[in-house]
Amino acid sequence: MIDVHSLPKTFDGALHHHAVERPEAVALRFEDRTTSWREFDETANRIANGLIGLGLTKGGRVAYLGKNSDRAIMLTLGAARAAVVFIPIIWRLAPAEIEYILEDSEAKVLFVEPSFAAVGETAAAQGMTVIDMADGFEALVDAGAPTPPPSSVDEHDIILQLYTSGTTGKPKGVMLSHANGIRQRANQIAAGVTWLLNDPGDATVVAMPYGHIGGVGFALLATNGGQEMIVHAEFDPGAVIEAVERYSVKRIFLVPAAIGILLQHPRAATADFSSIETLSYGASPIPLPLLQQAVDRLGCGFVQAYGMTETWGTVVALPPEDHLPGREQKMISAGKALPGVGIRIIDEDGNTLPVGTIGEIAVSSPNNMAGYWKKPEESAKTMFAEGWIRTGDAGVLDEEGYLFIQDRIKDMIITGAENVYPAEVESAIHGHPAVLEAAVIGVPDPRWGEAVKAMVVLKPGAEATAEAIIAHARTRIAGFKCPKSVEFIDALPRNPSGKILRRELREPFWAGHDRRVN
Repeated sequence: MIDVHSLPKTFDGALHHHAVERPEAVALRFEDRTTSWREFDETANRIANGLIGLGLTKGGRVAYLGKNSDRAIMLTLGAARAAVVFIPIIWRLAPAEIEYILEDSEAKVLFVEPSFAAVGETAAAQGMTVIDMADGFEALVDAGAPTPPPSSVDEHDIILQLYTSGTTGKPKGVMLSHANGIRQRANQIAAGVTWLLNDPGDATVVAMPYGHIGGVGFALLATNGGQEMIVHAEFDPGAVIEAVERYSVKRIFLVPAAIGILLQHPRAATADFSSIETLSYGASPIPLPLLQQAVDRLGCGFVQAYGMTETWGTVVALPPEDHLPGREQKMISAGKALPGVGIRIIDEDGNTLPVGTIGEIAVSSPNNMAGYWKKPEESAKTMFAEGWIRTGDAGVLDEEGYLFIQDRIKDMIITGAENVYPAEVESAIHGHPAVLEAAVIGVPDPRWGEAVKAMVVLKPGAEATAEAIIAHARTRIAGFKCPKSVEFIDALPRNPSGKILRRELREPFWAGHDRRVN
């Protein structure tokens, strides 16, 4: 039995622990490169010393723009060891969105992959120190001392600042500490909840985008558990299948859209998935037929994970036993609170509602964020009571404590596990010269869960095609945020105070669905 009190309190501490216990075991695999835990630990020291040499001090900020790689993970741990906040940026964002994050975060250094060199050139012109992830990264590592840096790291220090889309159209920087991510493992060990835990040496695949908590956050949790990480630049179903068979992958995390794509791959029908013990899935709801198909084909334990960036991902989980035949009514739930997590259903004033009553889901957890960077008012709205945050999701608890997601109180759309807020899409559409008004909603989509749809009112006498409006939006925001379809209407429905009635716009598209999420 593991003594939870002896577990590392920081992620860089966890890295060093595994380097001492299993120095030559494989920590990272990427393309043709293999890195041991000893090498990983030494490289983190070199990066930390290199960052300090660049003038970064405790609490300083370093940004990364690129896809998944072993070097991205090394950079994350090197920054953590230097007590520097790491800011991975979603590479699919539009240049203007990336520029906003760099300015808002006050990052002093930007590491950028060669394929995004244009962004790096712009940042350098504005005074940032820009280091490419090829030659520049190698030079920093080679120049850095292999000995531990002089910095002091505490479990309450911020390790990550992840930017989420904002309801006002501007993303917010979610500040997450070491403790937010590292304590959940100890809680699960103490409670005997084993189906999300891994043993040192267990292989896993890191394939979800690094700018998300399911990417960088998952890599840090794998580092904490001492897992062998097979890192893929981005999700490729064939590559995932090959990794599972070649390295006997034991645990894996995929978003529902990725599960659907995986099952459609030609090799999925005959692939050997027998090494997988548990597949965890989350970041967006999953259709029950897809879940049942995945359970039948993979034959492993499935764990649904519910959470948000502000809770370092999972705070509620549906265990494998609730994915078995006869448990279909529970399979459509998000599960139960993990050890150390409290769940309440509240009204607008924060009062707890009775069992069976729909309201906003509130979470108490050691995973809860430290707050939004430079946004005290928004932090106070979300962190509405001591230790509790509002999720913005509407849900209901049953008598057994299972949480059922009903709708989103916020207007956020989840498409393929990417968060999209109508406000920023509407802002992009409004710039079209023919558009008078626009409202953006999420509609059911069999592949991505939800698709972004724009309801547009044209100016009197103006003409425009759906294709032209979508193309216009694409020049201003990331492609995944752009509408997949446009419907032209005479007027937007509004209440007496002038607020757009999005629910009224959505209702025809969701008719026949049990929930207003897909």
